[in-house]
Amino acid sequence: MIGDPAYAQTATKQQAKARKLHERLYTVDSHEDTPNENLLNPRFDLTKDNNPDSAQVDLPKMRRGGLDAAFWVVYMGQGPRNEEGTAVAQQQAQAMFSGIEKAVQTHPAELAMATTPAEALALGKAGKRAIFIGMENGFPVGRDLNKVQAYYNQGVRYLTLCHSSNNEICDSATDPKGPEYQGLSPFGEQVVAEMNRLGMMVDISHTSDSTFYDVLRLSRVPVIASHSSCRALADVPRNLSDEMLRALARNGGVIQINFYGPYVKTEAKSPERVAAEQAFFVKWQIKTSLNVYGLPAESQKEALAELRQLQKQFPVPLATVQDAANQIDHAVKVAGINHVGIGSDFDGGSVLTGLRDVGDLPALTEELLRRGYSRRDLAKIWSGNLFRVMRAVEKGKSRPATASTSKP
Repeated sequence: MIGDPAYAQTATKQQAKARKLHERLYTVDSHEDTPNENLLNPRFDLTKDNNPDSAQVDLPKMRRGGLDAAFWVVYMGQGPRNEEGTAVAQQQAQAMFSGIEKAVQTHPAELAMATTPAEALALGKAGKRAIFIGMENGFPVGRDLNKVQAYYNQGVRYLTLCHSSNNEICDSATDPKGPEYQGLSPFGEQVVAEMNRLGMMVDISHTSDSTFYDVLRLSRVPVIASHSSCRALADVPRNLSDEMLRALARNGGVIQINFYGPYVKTEAKSPERVAAEQAFFVKWQIKTSLNVYGLPAESQKEALAELRQLQKQFPVPLATVQDAANQIDHAVKVAGINHVGIGSDFDGGSVLTGLRDVGDLPALTEELLRRGYSRRDLAKIWSGNLFRVMRAVEKGKSRPATASTSKP
């Protein structure tokens, strides 16, 4: 029984074993929204062990969680799709690039930029944590294909094609108005080809199912879902169906399981919560809570405050670290052990019981170890699979296409 000292001693030994193994693994989190949430805040202290309610990623937590590398994400909500809106998005993106650069330069003994697995692993041997850059939402690209190379030159190594709404590149999984292109736009096809040419990973998180399949048809190299989970366990459009998981595996890609509660486990909502949410969606003419980030700035602030009040008034039980492990189990069962990784979405709304911030990452290793995952399995999940894709994308760049890739 749990109160038995022998049980406690066994549990402690298991934790120690898991911690020791975790420290030996090279760990990568493919999606952290830290630049948008905190690096732009002049009061944020990266050296402080901050309250996880305000910061899930900082240096003390990275140390405690044994996190060796992270993709810090230049995130952009979907704004007005016009010249002015694109210009604003580009300015905001540059502010986040500057925030990442400043954070790394301010802590040179512990952090350094990386663009390849080889660079990251070399930094690990030197006792430093590697910071990669991803860009979430192709909105700042606008309709200027040259921007893809410009962002690559600034260090971006994956681009999430869209966010909660459609953009010039593709259809989103959650646009309240539904599909616009039935997948990729003609410009989006050019973007995917350009990313392949440059050696930038295509990220299909947030995209519609049709966009997903368009990308797999067009891409000459493996692709990623930087922060998604399995629809079989949490039936939301943002997650991948079993058919999509199998297709991703055939492509050679990887799904990076995220820790956002509603995407990890179907929420047990009260009838009152469901009714309140529906009224909220109707009021703001949106499809999901994610669409709040596509509202105009003034409306977004008001809607977010209202949403937080709704969530406080009608709370739902948090998903757990065990539920996250269930997601990994399912992805491994369907796609295979070579096609699963970790993309927390910390500092972007993710929080689980037992996995509140990056400092708790060893708890996931402990749970997976308890379920029978080997050290080799865990090495693949924590970095090996993602690094394999990165190497394949880098190797495949600038290779000319061998067949027609246009839509029929």
